[in-house]
Amino acid sequence: MFIIVRHGNTFEADEQPRRIGARTDLPLTAKGKDQARALGACFAARGWCFGRVLVSPLLRTRQTAEEILAQMPKAPQAESADFLREIDHGPDENRPDAEVVARIGEEALAAWEREAKVPPDWEVEPEARITAWQSLFAAELPGGHPTLLVTSNGAARFALLADPRLREAAKTLRSLKLPTGGFGIVTRDAQRELMLETWGERP
Repeated sequence: MFIIVRHGNTFEADEQPRRIGARTDLPLTAKGKDQARALGACFAARGWCFGRVLVSPLLRTRQTAEEILAQMPKAPQAESADFLREIDHGPDENRPDAEVVARIGEEALAAWEREAKVPPDWEVEPEARITAWQSLFAAELPGGHPTLLVTSNGAARFALLADPRLREAAKTLRSLKLPTGGFGIVTRDAQRELMLETWGERP
């Protein structure tokens, strides 16, 4: 089983959200840390014991992982995984959505959210990301325990494009986007077939 988590909030309630990516390394807000603690409590209540923890190198994801693991004393040490690093929004980095739409158009942004179709001038490397997810899904689970992955919205969606069954399941979703403080679950059956159990769940 693979638990894919998006970091908690990085903007205050009265602050205008922006497209932050690999070049904008913001910390969690107080609410973001609360969201991460809620995730940790949720996972502990479900009795999950992680065999491996992979985390994006960005601060917001590392802080989220720290808050989760603080409630799971037997969890392994988190490993930094560069394929989980958020994408680079190019000229739209750190810009509010209104400015992004003005540059690329609503259709391009909608295609990104529904299909992970890369907008003009964004630096994403989708093939490399998909290959990394495929390698992860094919690997043995340490001790048979779930793997926890803590990442960002732009990076997480490529998990859903790494396998035909996951792609089919993704077509039923309104968006590939994970909400802040939300998670998805990918399971693997006895025949090693992947299934999407949930996407966008919050504690």
